Amino acid sequence: MSTIQVVNTIAELQDRLGRARDSAALTGGDTRIVLVPTMGALHAGHLALVRRAHALGGIVVVSIFVNPLQFGAGEDLDSYPRTLDADLAALGAENVSFVFAPSAREMFPGGGSGIRVTAGPVGALYEGAARPGHFDGMLTVVAKLLGIVTPDVAVFGQKDGQQAFLVQRLVDELSVRSAIEVVETVREPGGLALSSRNRYLDEAQHTAAQALFAALTAAVEAAEAGPAAALVAAHARIAAQPLVKLDYLVIVHPDTLLAVHDDYRGPARLLVAARVGRTRLIDNVSLNLG
Repeated sequence: MSTIQVVNTIAELQDRLGRARDSAALTGGDTRIVLVPTMGALHAGHLALVRRAHALGGIVVVSIFVNPLQFGAGEDLDSYPRTLDADLAALGAENVSFVFAPSAREMFPGGGSGIRVTAGPVGALYEGAARPGHFDGMLTVVAKLLGIVTPDVAVFGQKDGQQAFLVQRLVDELSVRSAIEVVETVREPGGLALSSRNRYLDEAQHTAAQALFAALTAAVEAAEAGPAAALVAAHARIAAQPLVKLDYLVIVHPDTLLAVHDDYRGPARLLVAARVGRTRLIDNVSLNLG
């Protein structure tokens, strides 16, 4: 277990990262910086990102910041789980070099009402339609973190598929020098994607939520027959579980994240979102249609 360096200010983090990189260069170590952005309440899915980060560079930075810009009216900003002590213990066991845990005032001295990144048309679809402004807020903070840390690589999870797509778009279109690495979704034994929000589910809801992965699996199995068959198979699994209230279920092209036509054949991704009780869950899986 390493002695983790917890930093709360931008200036201090940049100073320490500069010194860490210089020290690694002098000793022939790995000078690459890898960032894992999180909102805390860490679980095994986050730790899989950290392990991938270690494989990509020698200086691993995990940010923990519950970003108010990506929460809309009536969402769970105030009740979002904040478990910093447990998070630090988990990250120390993973030999993380730095944890950046800024306050909202540190990140947004002007109150967060200044310049924001706009996610564009794709940001208004799917999660963006259900949570207006969510992706603008997310990309604004990601852009700021990339500017603060200037990592060689930033690591994200595939579970938030639309987020990962938009972050890659951000980097490509704004010519950010950091590479983006996306790590496959980590799942519970029953298939439910790990999420900080899973803790809100009671026992019956937790069992019901496994219908999301069952729907994705059914779509994969039916994908050879095309998009319509895959969607029918997935819808049947969701409909069989009355506690799951479907929001959207859509097959998209991986290069555009736009819905594919019924005659499309080739690589695709199925996105799903649903509410189980008060808890909103998302998931996705890759498909090969036809």
